[in-house]
Amino acid sequence: MISTELFGEQLKSLGYQFFTGVPCSSLKYLINYAINDCEYIAAANEGDAVAIAAGAYTGGQKSVVLMQNSGLANAISPLVSLNHPFRIPVLGFVSLRGEPGVPDEPQHELMGEITTTQLELMQIKWQYLSKDLNRALQQLKEANSWIEKNESFFFVVKKGTFDQVILKKQEIDISLNQVRALKQQEDQRPSRHEALTVINSLKDKDTIQLATTGMTGRELYEIEDSPSNLYMVGSMGCVSSFGLGVSLAQRSTNRNVVVIDGDGSLIMRMGSLATNGTYHPPNMLHVLLDNNAHDSTGGQSTVSHNVQFVEAAASCGYAKSFYVHNLTELKNRIEEWRQSKGLTFLHLKTAKGHKEKLGRPKIKPYEVRQRLQLYLKE
Repeated sequence: MISTELFGEQLKSLGYQFFTGVPCSSLKYLINYAINDCEYIAAANEGDAVAIAAGAYTGGQKSVVLMQNSGLANAISPLVSLNHPFRIPVLGFVSLRGEPGVPDEPQHELMGEITTTQLELMQIKWQYLSKDLNRALQQLKEANSWIEKNESFFFVVKKGTFDQVILKKQEIDISLNQVRALKQQEDQRPSRHEALTVINSLKDKDTIQLATTGMTGRELYEIEDSPSNLYMVGSMGCVSSFGLGVSLAQRSTNRNVVVIDGDGSLIMRMGSLATNGTYHPPNMLHVLLDNNAHDSTGGQSTVSHNVQFVEAAASCGYAKSFYVHNLTELKNRIEEWRQSKGLTFLHLKTAKGHKEKLGRPKIKPYEVRQRLQLYLKE
């Protein structure tokens, strides 16, 4: 068993003070340390945690993600389609529940057998974390050297690796909705391209724009490619979690983060609303462009017509949550947010469809990430 406190101090000395994840009994003492002595974001699921960590890294903070190996399956999508193409490294700790030869619950049996195989299939460097402190500290330095090469690294942690850390009493920060406005009239239903044009026209030099995967990112790129934009690929549903990470990393600056989401994307990971609302970065605006369709895969309907997104965001602690009926209201609400700030959610119904022969970004995802990080350092 290793000293969790000494191991944590080494993590901090290497620059890792931003942690996010989902609890596991095998990692509870390292999680307790992170909550007590660092910044810890409790994610709704492991995939969201990876996206939050990726956003924080892009925003300038080295990050750690913590999860049970059963949750590694949930994290596969962002690990392979966000972190890999954008070359965003994350330092991970994954428990080894269901370790072969060790009695455990039946639901952990198969994942215990394939945990390390999963990491290898994802081309992620990994090691079993030693229970000898000196060796573990050396392993941490080795892992950090991979992170500095933009390669993710995971430690596989067996039961009984970390010694006890008592969780300190935490102050509960209740984030409450202050203002909400529901639908009151007919929708204008502009095209997504028209809505994106309005959003883009209101940015300034301190505005970061993050566009969800699919047609949204492609249309924003066509309207205006900018070093302050990020066009998400893959990792569907992760854009607002990524935005949370960027926003938290940048909250001490003048940077504002505009997250442009889609209905299919948000529905896929609606638990992110609860996490966003709980940590409520005041510099984040979350805009939902809802066309009730999966536009990039043939226009199949989503179930967004049955979801009260404004109420959901408000219930999850977004400071302000508004239904937006037309482009004029969209413009006014964004301008209002720029003046008053506070985590804000806007829901605009848009028309189905997109321009024929819509192009794709000519710049590679990792180049998009690199230039955004350079932009944030200016």
